[in-house]
Amino acid sequence: MSEFKNPSLRYRTLDKCFRNTVRRYYIEDLIFECNKALKEHDPGAPEVSRRQIFLDINYMESAKGGNIELERVRDGKRVYYRYNDPNFSIEKMPITESDFTELQSALQILSHFEGMPQFNWLEAVLKKIKYSIPETSINETILSFDHNPYLKGIEYLSPLFHAIKYRTVLSITYQDFKSAQPYKLIVHPYFLRQYNSRWFLFGLNEEKQKPDWTLALDRIREISAISKKGYFPPPIDWNAYFHDIIGVTKPADPAAEILLHFYGSASHYVLTKALHGSQRSKWIEDGVLEVRLHLIENYELEQTILSFGERVRVVSPISLAEKIANRLQQSISLYKLQNS
Repeated sequence: MSEFKNPSLRYRTLDKCFRNTVRRYYIEDLIFECNKALKEHDPGAPEVSRRQIFLDINYMESAKGGNIELERVRDGKRVYYRYNDPNFSIEKMPITESDFTELQSALQILSHFEGMPQFNWLEAVLKKIKYSIPETSINETILSFDHNPYLKGIEYLSPLFHAIKYRTVLSITYQDFKSAQPYKLIVHPYFLRQYNSRWFLFGLNEEKQKPDWTLALDRIREISAISKKGYFPPPIDWNAYFHDIIGVTKPADPAAEILLHFYGSASHYVLTKALHGSQRSKWIEDGVLEVRLHLIENYELEQTILSFGERVRVVSPISLAEKIANRLQQSISLYKLQNS
């Protein structure tokens, strides 16, 4: 529920009230002060309830919340709240062993973002925190990301990120898989996307006047800024651009319905891990899952289907079914040649 947002802001506000020795804070006053702090932080925040403030007080008095010692002083039929020790504050509390454990877990996750351009600030912060946290007896890694540190071109990620941020036109020396030699092109960089452990740059190819030109970072050989050249802003909504494709390749064809049948273990796999946000699934018979997708056909879609091997069949469109069947036949022919 929305009223449970910003708990730390509520705790700090209550802490400020509890250590005020001049004024008396009744439950209505605590509610008012918390709502005031929440509205200052977010004008659209919903008002906090009486029940929520009581839950917050109970939490702050618990071992997990800091074991605060709170005095409930009766004033006629009403009660006001204050700390037993007016010098106490949750901000003065030392970090507990439980806090250290949670910090170490967070550090393990954050460390995987080191080197990413938008997280450069993390490096100094992480070093600072690591030196502050004592070593524990259990220090093994228990979490990992699918990250390839040996990927070529990753060194261009940071300068490309900043070129997009500061709207800088680039001269890029590039060599695609079909070219024997590198060539240069002028690019207005717009967007960076990771797919299948590779990074791709999208931008305007000035010569082709194509605003969604795609370059793989591992095929880039050199980049340099063209400071005196005017930058054309992106004409594409990148949040919506990838909604009807898998991967990064977007042909000009319209999206169409794709019908697939999955068999055996693959049916359970795609039921829990959808191939795409448009996926609609239903069981049509025991062990056979029918999957409908609304997508533009591209190379990445074909690769995804082929990765399931004999556990999937393309029902429609027929053109895609024939394309997949042809690729499977070509694959079989390689093994025939090998065994002949």
